[in-house]
Amino acid sequence: MRIHFIGIGGIGMSGLARLYLHEGAIVSGSDVVESENTKKLEGEGAVISYKQTAENLTSKGSDPYDLVVYTEAMPEAHPELVAAREAGVRTINYFEALAEVANEYYLIAVAGTHGKTTTTAMLIDILEEASFDPTAIVGSLRTKTGSNFRAGKSKYFVVEACEYKRDFLTLQPDVLVITNIEHDHVDYYTDLADVQSAFAALAEKVPADGAIITLATDPNIHPVLQHVQAKVFDYKIEVFRSLALKQPGLHNRMNAGAARAAALVLGADKHLVESALENFAGTQRRFEYKGDCNGAHVYDDYAHHPTAVELAIAGARELYPEKKVIVVFQSHTYSRTHELFDEFATTLAKADRVLMTPIYAAREENESGVSAEKLSEAIAKKGTESAFFHTLEAAALEVQETVSKDDVVLVMGAGDITKVAELLT
Repeated sequence: MRIHFIGIGGIGMSGLARLYLHEGAIVSGSDVVESENTKKLEGEGAVISYKQTAENLTSKGSDPYDLVVYTEAMPEAHPELVAAREAGVRTINYFEALAEVANEYYLIAVAGTHGKTTTTAMLIDILEEASFDPTAIVGSLRTKTGSNFRAGKSKYFVVEACEYKRDFLTLQPDVLVITNIEHDHVDYYTDLADVQSAFAALAEKVPADGAIITLATDPNIHPVLQHVQAKVFDYKIEVFRSLALKQPGLHNRMNAGAARAAALVLGADKHLVESALENFAGTQRRFEYKGDCNGAHVYDDYAHHPTAVELAIAGARELYPEKKVIVVFQSHTYSRTHELFDEFATTLAKADRVLMTPIYAAREENESGVSAEKLSEAIAKKGTESAFFHTLEAAALEVQETVSKDDVVLVMGAGDITKVAELLT
């Protein structure tokens, strides 16, 4: 089988590409920039072009492609996508391609507004420890392996299930974990009820002999479970509060509680479960320690929703109660910043100091007029020192010139803000 991935360096696409490579497919792909991820993929056998042109689909010799996989962020007029369709090659998006493989397994899907990646990675570690030998794709690089893919030989497949545009409805989970539900992806979902309708549709797909693991009494989750046929397992707060983890914060204990409950439902030994959680090393960009700057510990975190931001700051204070928390933040998408503006201002103001960088546009145009400057001003009005910097480099320089061993630095956002952490360490 010959498969081409448009945007192969993305965290989801690269994991799926690794799966197909493992299964013996001939894999090629394209991306706009070379990265550590694409370099690793090339080392694993993928052929990657860093120019996204129609020739990538038309000048590869006589052997035709069987499939072209693209991300939903890809415009319909993308030259490779157009070339593939004109040539009659089958084209499907990442989530459709993932489902075609994953649905053939006993599928364990981890969904939720926050905590999907960490919970998925924790569950993979547990099932490894308990000899379940799962195949898995996770939305980050596991610190333990440096990869977002695990090749297993059993019937089990663990996958992170994203709610954006209801994409997770391509999946047919036998076991579903729901970590939490909030209004997010505001460019697609109109309100919380709209988000809940998507989660309800997914939960109702779990068969009667399957299982749903969640906080069933949570007011945002309870409505989602009204018409499910699977048995619901409610993991309790008392359990995850007592778990000993390397990662700080109540949110990580909650993630661990969800992973623990799912593993126990699957039949894993309790002692092996808790041993795996205590040894869990984390994943890339989830409160990831990067190094020091003038004696200040620097962490890189993917948080890009007000709740996730608040939890990351709380985790830093739990770990370093005597230090000032300095946040370098890049908001992700204009729509999210606009719709959740007040929530962002309130949560970011819980830091001791905030350095704002320009909003990461991703797939959007700025139709609302929102800006990082305005958000910085709103934070300052709440009594927290805040300033806007026009470039990531300028923000990094400011940190280098002002922090000391009495500070801890959190670099947060879902765009390219990780460059700041790299510059500081």
